[in-house]
This record gives sequence, structure tokens and C-alpha cells, in this order.
Amino acid sequence: MTIDLQAESARVRNEVPAERRLRITEIFHSLQGESRTLGLPTVFVRLTGCPLRCVYCDTEYAFHGGGWQSFEQILATVKSFGAKHVCVTGGEPLAQKACLGLLSLLCDEGFEVSLETSGALDVSAVDPRVMKVMDLKTPASGEEGRNRWENLDALTPHDQLKIVICNREDYEWARRQLQERQLAARCEVLLSPSWGQLSPRDLAEWILEDRLPVRMQVQLHKIIWGEEPGH
Repeated sequence: MTIDLQAESARVRNEVPAERRLRITEIFHSLQGESRTLGLPTVFVRLTGCPLRCVYCDTEYAFHGGGWQSFEQILATVKSFGAKHVCVTGGEPLAQKACLGLLSLLCDEGFEVSLETSGALDVSAVDPRVMKVMDLKTPASGEEGRNRWENLDALTPHDQLKIVICNREDYEWARRQLQERQLAARCEVLLSPSWGQLSPRDLAEWILEDRLPVRMQVQLHKIIWGEEPGH
């Protein structure tokens, strides 16, 4: 039986309470390309919408569109892949308030759950069982002014802080934040070269030269699949 996705989205929006539905761009099964669970089979739940416009964004297709799904529909799809790890991402997932409820539900169902968030919205209410992977936006991202610095106080050793580096100036900015805000004492810090903008070798050499207490990461999924959506 063929399902009319637009009609189903409209039904969910009209019949399901707002706190039990989300606008979803895609749900897919892939290898985690970043963070502490790098390389592990993971179900990605990509929510629609984002208030930021970072210059290196690779998910602009998630800014608009998508379709409404109930928590029950999302959970059924996630379970169908048989994976232990689930990553809720975007867009900016916290731009939809019901995201908090989905995160807790996934934890209740026994999944290892991570949240990829820009750091521009309040993370203090995120279920503590969730691993927050939170960005700090550099000057070259175009969104440095959106950093919500008080979010740093909501991070624990269970979480990770990600900084995407576009150039040497971004690196020096990140180095200052590490020192002045004692970032590595809060949680693990990830430095990533912006895909196609900065050589991973350059970033690696800078980190080693300065002996920074960080983990360098590259985007495994892009090495394998390039810019294809859904990976």
C-alpha cells in the first residue's frame, strides 16, 4: 500500500499533540562519522529547521520542508534498523521544543542517544542520559555571535564540545577559548577541519605543535560517501 506522505504529515499535525510530534527531514542508518562513537552503526534522526546559517553548513536541505511524524512513528522507524546508537541531529534539533521529549523516550527505550546541537540554544533541559555534542562557532563560521556561553555550565564529562576550524585565525580563536575558559576541564574537546577549507594535516600539525588537550577528528562519512545526503 502506498502512503501519501503529505496527507500523513497533515494528519499527524492535526491529530497528534504538539509535544508528541516533530517535523522530520529524514531518518537513516549509517556509520557515525564524528564524535566519541565514530564508526559505529547509528540511526540518525534529522529534524527540520535551523536558526543559524553557518558558511560551511552541509545540511541546508534540512532548513525547510520535512514532514510531521509522531513519536510512535519515529520510534518504529528507529527500531526497524536494529542499531544500538541513535543520533538526533538537524538542522538544529532543539529549535523544535518537542525534541526534548523524543530524546528522553529514546533513552527510556534503551538506546545510546547523542544530540548534535549548535550551542546557540539552551541545552540545560536535555536529558542527562543523552551525550550532548555541542558546537562552539568560530569567527569564520559566520555565527560566532550566536554562541550561548552559559551552555558551557551544562556540559559534563559525558558530553563533547566540537569546534570546526576554517583557517589559522579560527585555530588561534579556539586555542584562546581552550585556555581562557578551561574547556578541556569540562569535557572532551573535538577540533575538526572544515571540509574543503582547511587541510587536516595542517590542523594536526598545529595541534601537535601547541600540545593542545583535544581530540582531532575528520568526517568519516564524507571520506566514505562524499557529499551524498543521507550519510
